[in-house]
Amino acid sequence: MRHFLATTMRIFLAGLAATAISAVLALPANAQTQPSPQPQATAQPQPTATDSGRKPVLVELFTAEGCSTCPPAEAMAQKMEQQVLPGADVIVLEEHVDYWNQYGWIDPFSSGEWTERQRDYVSKLADKSPYTPEMVVDGQTQFVGNNGRDAQAAIEKAVHEPETNITVEGKQDPKDSGDFDVSVGELQGNTPGDTAEVWLAVTEDGLHSSVTRGENAGHVLNHAAVLRSLHKIGVAQAKGDKMSFAGDARVKLKSDWKRENLRVVVFVQEKKSRKILGAASTKVAG
Repeated sequence: MRHFLATTMRIFLAGLAATAISAVLALPANAQTQPSPQPQATAQPQPTATDSGRKPVLVELFTAEGCSTCPPAEAMAQKMEQQVLPGADVIVLEEHVDYWNQYGWIDPFSSGEWTERQRDYVSKLADKSPYTPEMVVDGQTQFVGNNGRDAQAAIEKAVHEPETNITVEGKQDPKDSGDFDVSVGELQGNTPGDTAEVWLAVTEDGLHSSVTRGENAGHVLNHAAVLRSLHKIGVAQAKGDKMSFAGDARVKLKSDWKRENLRVVVFVQEKKSRKILGAASTKVAG
């Protein structure tokens, strides 16, 4: 369908990840989709990998409520994030694109911003056109979003990559916003000459829709980690310093977002290569 240490302990944990991930990713490896048509037109600090023994891995899933093969991919991504996987701390961003809206059902969580983000990945990863479900792991590996075997391989690979430590600490929050202290350690695995941008995302769990038209007509779709906002908050400096970025960030929260279901994700991504150098997440203070 159209529209997926460096120490011995770190290596040991990463090796264990394969067994655990295999148990979590239950969908068949041969699940296929076809490319979509071209679009028209006070929270606690997040534990670092040193604390948890697991490396944060950012998984982006480009999806749409109008796409019948997307719900299984979303279910798989949720399992990946909720299950404790040795070696990997999976952080999911569920990004609803808007080009499915022309096929009978308008996805209330879709955004042209996420479509543009997917297009950027397409141009960097040499795909012909955007499609759903598409999964991108740490900005470097893309595949059909409901392919469990490819997801396992990509996460195992990401666990072995260098990690830039990030911490996020919430402060006393006003009603309509969230305030956070963000710090980024020395850059690891960065590309000389590239720019390491610091991004802050807000996701919301517990969202659902009763779909009445399109490929998923008659179904109630439940979502988690839906991307609500994404903003660049600065640039990490590659100077060999122990701290490459430190700053405060305030995020506006819309009135229809349920604060108890919100989470903030901070990640460092290279502008040219799109490589994710590090990530962390924390709940928004209730």
